[in-house]
Amino acid sequence: MIRLGSLLCAAAVVIIAGVTGVGQSDPSVAASVKNFLLAWESGNYAAAGAQTTGQPVVVARALRNAYSQLGADDLSLAMGRISVSGNTASAYFHASVDLGRGGRPWTYSGHFLLRRHGAEWLVVWAPSVIVPGLGPSDRLAVLTTVPARKPLLDSAGRPLILLSPAVEVGVRPGRVVDPAATATKLARVIGLARSEADQMVGQILAAPPNTFLELVQLAPRKFDRLSTALGKVPNLTHKVVTTRLFRSAVPAVTGQVGTEAARELVKDGDPYRPGTTVGLSGLEQAYQASLAGTPTTKVVVQNAAGRQVAVLKSWPGHAGTAVRTTINGGVQRAAQRALAGLGLSGAVVAVRASTGQILGVAEHQAAGMPAVDPLGGRYQPGQAFTIVPAAALLAKYPTLGPDTPIPCFRVRALVGGQTFVNVPAVPKLGNPTFSDVFAHACTTAFAQVSLRLDPTDFYGAAEQFGIGAQWRLPLRPAAFVGSIRKPSDQGEQAADAIGTGTVLVSPLDMALAAGVVESGSWHQPAVVTGPSGPTLTSRVKLKGLESHVVSRLKELMADTVRSGVARAARLAGPPLYGQVGTAPLAGHRGVRAIWFVGFRGDVAFAVVAFARSSAFDPAVQIARLFAERLPAGS
Repeated sequence: MIRLGSLLCAAAVVIIAGVTGVGQSDPSVAASVKNFLLAWESGNYAAAGAQTTGQPVVVARALRNAYSQLGADDLSLAMGRISVSGNTASAYFHASVDLGRGGRPWTYSGHFLLRRHGAEWLVVWAPSVIVPGLGPSDRLAVLTTVPARKPLLDSAGRPLILLSPAVEVGVRPGRVVDPAATATKLARVIGLARSEADQMVGQILAAPPNTFLELVQLAPRKFDRLSTALGKVPNLTHKVVTTRLFRSAVPAVTGQVGTEAARELVKDGDPYRPGTTVGLSGLEQAYQASLAGTPTTKVVVQNAAGRQVAVLKSWPGHAGTAVRTTINGGVQRAAQRALAGLGLSGAVVAVRASTGQILGVAEHQAAGMPAVDPLGGRYQPGQAFTIVPAAALLAKYPTLGPDTPIPCFRVRALVGGQTFVNVPAVPKLGNPTFSDVFAHACTTAFAQVSLRLDPTDFYGAAEQFGIGAQWRLPLRPAAFVGSIRKPSDQGEQAADAIGTGTVLVSPLDMALAAGVVESGSWHQPAVVTGPSGPTLTSRVKLKGLESHVVSRLKELMADTVRSGVARAARLAGPPLYGQVGTAPLAGHRGVRAIWFVGFRGDVAFAVVAFARSSAFDPAVQIARLFAERLPAGS
């Protein structure tokens, strides 16, 4: 944008008419000022230098260096007041410099003297022509200070992002022989676009020459992976620091952090800025603005020794704000320890039954097994889902109780044209009751009793347990809300009743469902405390369970642990309630999702483990280890 060029004729006439001591017959002063500013603004530094008393090469170099030292994207100059006294004149101008950092431009007023040389007027050259106060050996620099990223905190205010090594990769600007070559090659290695490489050049040129300029901060593993390529970038150096950035106590919740190498920075339209950290997922991404804060930028003058002698302009930034989560440190550690050493992929999600607050989210990845996603996974819950048809039956038939006889077919059951078998096999139960078939996760029994329910009964109960409720957390990617489709026939309803069919849930969904049994109603999950941050959808309120349904469901879940298939999880002290389940893992032949869903006190939780066996043992073992490690009062 060349404002002088667009206003060429009009500006000359208007300004000349108001110039002290210059008449209509002598427009040469205004013309000289105009031509010098226009050449400077347009980057024709040689032409600008020729219109001064200095050596044109020296002037051109000074103008060019000033522009590059600022890392400027654009320069606009406008003529101001001109006064003339004999063979000398004084001219004022207004400058607007786009520093290319996504903020407001730097504006200032400057002035210079002119001297008559025959029929011409030449600008009396001095570095102060560029910026008032700039001395012969001084240079301009732009200092950008990015505040340290604030951490995500647990419910007690302790950081969830742990101290860990990081590698700062950068340069000593004064030692960079070819900034463009360094920036281009580094950008190629770390995945920046050409436009960001150009911005990096500006940062190198604008930074103090004798200080370390961090260009990108990498996790040690990533640095090791890129070390060979980074070694080929000229004039690059690095140092190892310790920071709260790359290592999380709850990665499924906090998400990951990258640096300015992250393409997300470019997608959001933000400029390249050394030291910037970018949330790539989870709460780190959702609360990017709160955690990162804003940088402080200064335009300064430095002397030949590199010392700052003046601050010409400052745009103060502000520190980020820590975000407190609902994660309970003791519950989180209990979940992690329950999974430690597990030879299977597994996860534990725990919530406060009375509020829906997420207390802990842990996951474990085993070699050669599918990864588990505790918040966004979409899995069939198997017999763990029988708490839903059980609740529907208890609500529809008030006389139904734990001692009511319910047959358990040991071989198979035919319902709606579909055949159902018990996986794993159920031992002979004699004259089984409702409590027996629930405690032993009898698939054939629940497939049969589903016939006693109208679709409205069963799917209304599923809604009471929050399956498919339209809630969301401030997490990216989003957590799964669960889904179930109303059946076309009795066979589909029977399959849904035993947690296969169309039912899909995440471990978080099932932890919330367990909380319904403990508290009597479903509570929308929450992971952040306080009103700040991304706006959530309106609160979801669901109809609660009747009191007699709650009390009998608790009896059923108590019996599963006391004398049923989960008796290996029985503990002294406060009782543990639960239900188990198993279902094929879609897309992984021969692998099954093994579940334990339950609660102890006000902590409701779901365990899922991936195994090549249908036995409930892995989930039951994890549930016991987790429940016995829960801190008192949690």
